Amino acid sequence: MNESAELQGLKSKIASIMDEVNGYSVDSAAALEQFRIQFLGTKSVIKDLSNHLKSIAPEERKAAGLALNELKTKAESLFNAYQESFGTHRRSSGATFDTSAPGYPIELGSRHPVSIVMNQIIDIFKRIGFTIAEDREIEDDWHNFTAMNTPEDHPARDMQDTFYIKESMQYLLRTHTSPIQARVMTSQKPPIRIIAPGRVYRNETVSARSHCQFHQVEGLYIDERVSFADMKQTLLYYAREQYGSDVKIRLRPSFFPFTEPSAEMDVYYGLADETAHRITKGTGWLEILGCGMVDPKVLDNCGIDSNKYSGFAFGMGIERQVLLKYNVPDIRMLFENDVRFLRQFSSL
Repeated sequence: MNESAELQGLKSKIASIMDEVNGYSVDSAAALEQFRIQFLGTKSVIKDLSNHLKSIAPEERKAAGLALNELKTKAESLFNAYQESFGTHRRSSGATFDTSAPGYPIELGSRHPVSIVMNQIIDIFKRIGFTIAEDREIEDDWHNFTAMNTPEDHPARDMQDTFYIKESMQYLLRTHTSPIQARVMTSQKPPIRIIAPGRVYRNETVSARSHCQFHQVEGLYIDERVSFADMKQTLLYYAREQYGSDVKIRLRPSFFPFTEPSAEMDVYYGLADETAHRITKGTGWLEILGCGMVDPKVLDNCGIDSNKYSGFAFGMGIERQVLLKYNVPDIRMLFENDVRFLRQFSSL
């Protein structure tokens, strides 16, 4: 088949540029960069030829493309060869750097204090048979609220307390890791013994005690004849492992839609200085987690027979644990990425 005038013209241009590529003189780094710009850059002559392919008849584009690819491959091959040659020359001549000069010290990094404490919490509960469950951070309304027995008019559902996805009010940034519990309960049969760590979001004013994003570890244990005493002993074990065998704790009656009865657990922080007074609001006690017996309605919502099974759940903010464990005076310090602050944890 005879070639069209357009194809012949394009092939002629390709052959002409191939001669330029083969005859190009590269004797310096500047010349090498000019070679790259002229033949391989975003506005190179080869790129310009590629844009002319659309003017070629469809049945002839394959032949034009093969010729163009051959040109591009040749240019890339020469560029890589020149680049390697100049790099070797500079290294051997010592023009680029002095191999006898001392190297730049590289500081070792470390885990963030939140990651350190999260791993400690996970290790403590793994020792007594809890497994890790993780899932998505963008949740649907049912798993985040409805499955957890949260009423339609509950304040947590208001926009001033929850970050909803703009396109649909049915999706949101999870406000706790409880949706993981709901997903596990709807997909597994008891006995269930899990901890659910992860990042959560709430539309809160940032202060020394709270932040709009933070981390949680929630726990869930469901089996036959699980009691409040089992929960208290489990949480006492955790507190002693985390803060020492002489730690003081207290449980205060509280309310959560998904547990009944419910309680808040405090750890004694002390009143040794002004920081302690501010963080504990003058009481000496710092709330570290909420807990309670799983409401039978939650079990029924997730397809578990509440007449046969019972369980307890708990949830703790990891940042609060960091404040308590390392005497950090302000939760905002954990999010500022100040190396002077973070360097204190490099040996942990």
